[in-house]
Amino acid sequence: LRLAKEGSRVLIPDGHKGEVGADAEEAHHLMSSLDFSAAVGEIASAASYLRAEGSPRVGVVGFCMGGALTMGSLAASADIACGAPFYGVNFDLFDAAALAEKPVQGHFGMLDSMTGFSDPGTGKKLEADLIAGGNTRAKVFLYEGVGHAFMNESPAPFESFEARAEKMGFPAYDSKRAELAWDRLLSFFDDHLKPQGFDVRGLSGEL
Repeated sequence: LRLAKEGSRVLIPDGHKGEVGADAEEAHHLMSSLDFSAAVGEIASAASYLRAEGSPRVGVVGFCMGGALTMGSLAASADIACGAPFYGVNFDLFDAAALAEKPVQGHFGMLDSMTGFSDPGTGKKLEADLIAGGNTRAKVFLYEGVGHAFMNESPAPFESFEARAEKMGFPAYDSKRAELAWDRLLSFFDDHLKPQGFDVRGLSGEL
């Protein structure tokens, strides 16, 4: 919604086909049962559709599971120009060398404890792998004092951020860190999409 409010056209693929996780356990089940390869293919097809209908450029952004799908679809689709994963990477979904010409901007919280998926080490590895693969426009930002889901300004499905922290271990929402990330993301899309016709396509998957 934030991208749409900023004046971008946004398409959000429904990878779960209408199913919604009412609590953390259901959300985890939906994520763990998702066919990631099929979801990547659906996003690539959506990008092809958007290009065919006249969109000059397409970008992709995703959160948590959506971050992993962002990288996978960016590598799989020639129709997606750039991507911004937030705290989520599945290295099995892409070959870093295939992304040498595509700008990538990653965002990870320093207090994220999901090792191998979204912790700071994973963010650093993502940037290092992309650079080693020849990408000169890859940058990963690490944010102090925040953890997984730091962009989520609502604690849902929990009643409070305290309840979320007790159950999931995620620190509370930090508006300053989140706004900094938003500013960086919007500038990233401006740089890589707007000059040839601004048409941002968003993929969301907040956990």
